[in-house]
Order: sequence, then structure tokens, then C-alpha cells
Amino acid sequence: MDAHELISSFAEFAKQKNIDRPTMIRILEDVFRNMIRKKYESDENFDIIINADKGDLEIYRFREIVDDDSEDIWDFDKISLSEARKIEPDFEVGEEVSEQVYIEDFGRRAVTTARQTLIQKVKDLEKDILFQKYKDLVGEIISGEVYQLLSKEVLLIDGEGNEISIPRNEQIPKDRYRKGENVRAIVHKVEMVNGNPKIILSRTSPVFLERLFEQEVPEVYDGLITIKKVVREPGERAKVAVESYDDRIDPVGACVGMKGSRIHAIVRELQNENIDVINFTENLELYIQRALSPAKISSIKIDKDNGRVSVYLKPDQVSLAIGKGGLNIKLASRLVGYEIDVFRELAEGQEEEDVDLHEFSDEIEGWVIDELNRIGLDTAKSVLALSRDELVRRTDLEEETVENVLHILRKEFE
Repeated sequence: MDAHELISSFAEFAKQKNIDRPTMIRILEDVFRNMIRKKYESDENFDIIINADKGDLEIYRFREIVDDDSEDIWDFDKISLSEARKIEPDFEVGEEVSEQVYIEDFGRRAVTTARQTLIQKVKDLEKDILFQKYKDLVGEIISGEVYQLLSKEVLLIDGEGNEISIPRNEQIPKDRYRKGENVRAIVHKVEMVNGNPKIILSRTSPVFLERLFEQEVPEVYDGLITIKKVVREPGERAKVAVESYDDRIDPVGACVGMKGSRIHAIVRELQNENIDVINFTENLELYIQRALSPAKISSIKIDKDNGRVSVYLKPDQVSLAIGKGGLNIKLASRLVGYEIDVFRELAEGQEEEDVDLHEFSDEIEGWVIDELNRIGLDTAKSVLALSRDELVRRTDLEEETVENVLHILRKEFE
């Protein structure tokens, strides 16, 4: 393989991989300089001229002429007078000799190695470019086409044919993927695994929801409305705190849209995830009230030192504050940054009401509640009316489980 064939084939390969011309020339020069160093120990006194378009390569070696008896005769950039005069008879000491070196001088094996090195360098560069491209896209929404469904991840192909992944823990539980369909997600992180870039997407990240708001709500995209915080239980429920610095804009109304037109598109994308949009405020008490919506709060006690909030509600508002599976209070706590404890508020002289066992489903497992229901116990007080030993005897529950249930129920009426 001559220089013309080597450079032309490499230039064509680099072009297919979208490698720009300056980078391609730099790679070629690096490889040829490496060949020179292996043969001549140093490349400092060599010039390399490459014309990638024509496939031309010229390598020149420069050496200073010294006397045959000089101590410098063995230096890489020196040549003896007698050797120089074999090239040109009228050379004198102190002059510079310029010799053209041909690629064939390096030997067939070196040229083959150079070709393999060139291809490998382009592949490595391609990986680096892909890694950097997606590194810059972290936190941004992209779309890809599903091409393989695996047990632990779904593999997608982007517009340029690159493989990207959505691991199971980054998928919304209700997501169902079909081969060939387009899926949207944010670039969650990019890692190098065994020398190859691994692009990981996420549909469960709060940032994904934030970016969807930017796409669907122009005021958010333009910065007129700021998203202060997003908390999610993917596919189930989310709370988004928003704020506007323009008094003429209602941030909640703008995010929801006319008859919910804007938020419905986001809800559909997130597999019918219920989204509560809340008006952010620096007033912590008011912020907590809004976070626990739709429940109406009677009074609040804030313990900033311990990061806890005691919320007092009328009995009919407790289940609203807690929400299905405890999601409402859980998300509200994460949104405001305080642990929220809910208490029933009773009017003076009013007897404390009983509570259905299913309202404790966030603390007591469903099968335990079902076992208590089986023997006719469906409220907290009906369970507390029996002793621990009686409950163990009448149900199939372990003593430790019964003790835990009684502890939870007693706390409710303290």
C-alpha cells in the first residue's frame, strides 16, 4: 500500500464518520510522526506535508552537516560531511541537508500498522465526540426509536443511529414500549463503560417534568414563570411549585391552561400522572397549606429546629391531606422540606370519631387490614377494644405484627 492509497482510503473513512478536515489532518500527522519516532528515535527534525484531497504525503528530514571527527556526529539532527556529500557533492560543514523520506522506507508492516492505527483513532474520536455531545445534553429532552426490549432496560436509537438506554428504574411503572415507536425522555447521565459511551435516559426524573413544562408553557420557557421545585412519584402523582415575577401573570393558571389544555399534554406523556401546580410563596405556613391541597387546614405548628410540622385538620379533611397510599402528604413533605405530621382537631366536648382501617394503608400493610376485616374489625377503635392476646388468638397474625398495629392505632388517638 503506497502513501496515496493509505491517505485516500483514510480520508474517505473519516468523511463517512463526519470527522472534520483539521482533525483528520492532525490524526494523520500524529500517526506518521509515531512511525518516524519508531524508526529514527525522534521526529523533531522532520516536516510532514499532507494533502488529504489529493492523497499526497511528503516527509522531509533535516540535518546539520558536521565534520566527520565531530563529537555531535551521532546526534539525531546531525550528519557527517562524508555522508552528506553522497547526497550532494558540494555540501560544506554547517549547511543543512534536506532529504525526502518515502513511506515505503518504513516497511510493509509499519504501513499496515499505521492504517489500523488510523482507523482505531477515528473510532476513538467518534466515541469521544458522542460522549461530549450527550454530556452537553444532560438534563435536556431527546427522542429515540425503540429497537430492543430487554428485561433490565429498553434500548433506543437516536437520529444518528447511536444506541441509548432507559434502564427499568428510570421508566415510569405504567410505561409500555413497542418496537419502532418514538419515546421522549431526558438525558440523565453519560458514562464510559469499557471504553464505550453509555447514554442513560430517564422518564422518572423531576427534571423531565420540568422540561415538559418548558415545552408546553411558553411563559415557563421565556422565564416569565419560574419552576421553584418539582417532586414526583412517577406515574402516580407530582407537585410543582411555580412563581411569577410579573403580577399580571397567574402562574398556576398559565401552567394549567384553558380547560387544562396545557397540563393535559404533560399528563398524557407521563401515563396519567396527577399533577398539582402550586403557587410558591416564602410564607412557610401558607406554602404548607397549598402543598397539602385539597385538604383544608385548621392550624399549623412549625418546629424549624427539628424540621417537623404539626398540621391540625377536621376529621373529614384528614384523608384528603394524607391522600391515596399516603402520596399527598409524602409529596407535600418533600416539596416544603419538612416532615409533616397530621392530627385530628375535635371541637370542645366532641367525642373523638372512629377511623376506618383503610386510612392507615400507608402504615399498615393491606393483607394485615384484610385479616382484621375478616373477623369484623374495620375501624381503629374496634381493634383497640380488643387485647393483644385476643387479636393474636382470633387472627392469623404474628404477635409482633399485632403489637405494631396497636402502636400505630394508639398514636392516632394520642
